[in-house]
Amino acid sequence: MSLEPSQALPRAATQLRVNGTVHPISLDRDRSLLYVLREELGLTGTKYGCGEGECGACKVLIDGVAVRSCVTPVGEVVGRSITTIEGLAEGDRLHPVQQAFIDEGAFQCGFCTPGMILASVSLLARNPRPSEGEIRAAMDGNLCRCGGYLRIFQAIRRAAQLPEKVDGGAP
Repeated sequence: MSLEPSQALPRAATQLRVNGTVHPISLDRDRSLLYVLREELGLTGTKYGCGEGECGACKVLIDGVAVRSCVTPVGEVVGRSITTIEGLAEGDRLHPVQQAFIDEGAFQCGFCTPGMILASVSLLARNPRPSEGEIRAAMDGNLCRCGGYLRIFQAIRRAAQLPEKVDGGAP
């Protein structure tokens, strides 16, 4: 059964917890999380790359796990903790993975960087001392058009050597 436009169901009001802050949104359960983050909440650090879940530019953390927000319906993340690139730093203090990317020059155009960083944070939260193979496996599906993979992997290795605990981001 399909509904005529005049019979369309109204959007429900709900809230999303993003970067430790609760944000009211109008819920269209099938709308992509990426769209809500960028267009409704103004968090443009999460990038639109392919729109098909192939490039990794749109990755965010959901309860500490890196997911592709372009193919994640917002209805699936209500009640869960969402962390975007904007939520990693604490004030002026960068997250250790962000600092490692800067120290290693692990970006060129920077378009893929937010997704790469969040995938790295997720990896290091579950495995603080990953092997080279584990790093490569975790970063599979994150594409860098500039070909900066060697510096990106070096940044991840650097972050894994930091004495500070590398956690999954904001509560």
